[in-house]
Amino acid sequence: MRSIAFLAPIAAVLALSGAAAAQPSAVVVTVSPDFAKTAAELGERDVQQQVSDLTPTLERVLTDRRALDGARLELVITDLKPNRPTMQQLSDKPGLDAMRSLSIGGAAVEGTVTTASGEVQPVKFDYYTPTLADARGATTWTDAQRAYDRLARNLADGRFVKR
Repeated sequence: MRSIAFLAPIAAVLALSGAAAAQPSAVVVTVSPDFAKTAAELGERDVQQQVSDLTPTLERVLTDRRALDGARLELVITDLKPNRPTMQQLSDKPGLDAMRSLSIGGAAVEGTVTTASGEVQPVKFDYYTPTLADARGATTWTDAQRAYDRLARNLADGRFVKR
């Protein structure tokens, strides 16, 4: 029994070191300059939060799937559509109802993946909910979050361009 207790810390260290080795070396997410006007209408805070949300989503999925080890991801958000009005939209248009206003949301992302071997692959992905029925019960950025999860899974599976 003592030998098992002695091995537990060693196993934990090995598990953590293996997980760290499976991470991409860098994930850089920015917003497209062409999207800047729309981003201002959505609200800078909300858009920056989406940039901040995409990075850990990619890191989590790629680490969990042990994909793109040592790769550098440089991604640009080219479009964002909220399911519900953002705080900026609510303040700009007081007639909007935060709970009853609902729309088709999603996101579009482009960029490059530079693999550990130096190979550069283009990335182009978008996802928008097909119907309002699919957006029921959605929070402001539900479909954008779905887009990030799907993008991360596609990248982990080696599908860099959505056709």
